[in-house]
Amino acid sequence: MQIEYSGNKDLLKMHKTAFLCSRTVSGAAVMRCYDWAIQVDVARTAIVSGFQSKIEKDVLHLLGKRNANVILVLARRMYKTLPVEFQQFMAASRLLVIFTSSATRNAKENAEKRNEYIAQTADKLVFGYIGKGSSLEALATAYNAKSTILCGE
Repeated sequence: MQIEYSGNKDLLKMHKTAFLCSRTVSGAAVMRCYDWAIQVDVARTAIVSGFQSKIEKDVLHLLGKRNANVILVLARRMYKTLPVEFQQFMAASRLLVIFTSSATRNAKENAEKRNEYIAQTADKLVFGYIGKGSSLEALATAYNAKSTILCGE
């Protein structure tokens, strides 16, 4: 896997907490994810995610209001134009973008490789919710020692 970077590489020196969540979530999980985003220690922790699912994007929005440091891991090559939701982070040197693929679009296989990279890189894994049959199930099991699931089935 070829890894490329854009942004503040010093964020890699911080404690890194990954946030991952299935695309479909329960109402209870949504509230727990929001609570987590409001309570996580953003002064000492960089949040690592692909920020792809709706709830991951919602968490990103809450983290932006708290001036969090964010590491965005893409399962594709860099965007031609950085999406608006990441621009405030980049402007404040609070963003590192990591590209784990040269593909132009996200593909399931590349997303699974991205999530594996996130799990390996992070000091702690937080799963907002893991849907039945989700690829996140295997990831949470493989990295059980450093994983927390906010809301289960």
